[in-house]
Amino acid sequence: MGYELRTQTIEPIRNTFRHLIDRFGDKPASRYQEATYALQPSENFHYRPTWDPEHELFDPNYSMLKLTDPYDYSDPRQYYYNTYVSARADHYEGFAKDLKYVEDRNLLTTLPDSWQRLVETIVLPLRHYEGGAQMISSNACRFAWGTTVSQPMGYAGMDRLGNAQLHSMIGLAMAGGRGDKLVAAKQHWLENPRLQPLRELVEHALIERDYAVSLMVVELVDAQLFPLLFRHCDARALGDGAMAYSLLAQHFLQWYDDQQKWLSALLRAWAADPQHGESNRVALKDIVDRWYPQARAAVRAIAEAIDADLGRADAVEAADTYAAELEATFDKLGLALDRNGVGA
Repeated sequence: MGYELRTQTIEPIRNTFRHLIDRFGDKPASRYQEATYALQPSENFHYRPTWDPEHELFDPNYSMLKLTDPYDYSDPRQYYYNTYVSARADHYEGFAKDLKYVEDRNLLTTLPDSWQRLVETIVLPLRHYEGGAQMISSNACRFAWGTTVSQPMGYAGMDRLGNAQLHSMIGLAMAGGRGDKLVAAKQHWLENPRLQPLRELVEHALIERDYAVSLMVVELVDAQLFPLLFRHCDARALGDGAMAYSLLAQHFLQWYDDQQKWLSALLRAWAADPQHGESNRVALKDIVDRWYPQARAAVRAIAEAIDADLGRADAVEAADTYAAELEATFDKLGLALDRNGVGA
């Protein structure tokens, strides 16, 4: 008996959901589009929150920064749950491999004294900064309007928790699995004079009512702190024989570069919105003018601590360079900074 195999094309009854057809046309949608668009609850709320009766449970007016259509913005990374989890699994697997390499060769315990001091007094305490940033990002996810906007904020919240865990893993590895270094790191976060400007800034950001303001405060710090610690110090570590620092620092910088993809795109969307762009730019400028001097001072204090720990005089100069790059970024958005009160 003979068999004949044929290819038969079955045309789907529909390509995707109606709301995606209305927005993108009658064609197959991406997984990101199907998992993201038009998921924002917008009607049939039974009551207003008792803690804020001026707003609905979900309300675009929780922030002064608005988009005419939040779904005109999309995450350039196209992250939905599946792709996000897969990307982060790869990221943390890479970190775990490098940490095991470092542990197996005792590279953390044999760091030069100056670099051990830097990690213990500056880097490890930043797990608490990441904890504050996690709460800020998760709060932004809750109150942002439009799933394309809130979704990357929620992922950022989980990322910050992951960053804090990476700091913790380094601290545990330095102490042979004990928590001594983490206990000391908490005391440095609470008492080290060089960290108090950053701690104060985060604590003030945590109680801001407008989630976008808090998010911007963290970004004003991140844009200076991550390049300082994980680009500038990475280069210095290679020259000082602190290979363990360099191996682990690269993962934090990779995360920061990824974080900038969605956040920079959102800043541009806020500034260029056809209906709210002008008011958004005014609001953004007010936020930056208010918070940037404190963010710069906080990072500069850390740079001074780095110079003191390493016996150098170039971290402050690097911090000034990264601050200038951040200022140039805002200038391009039409948010020229008021440099009065921004001290050197």
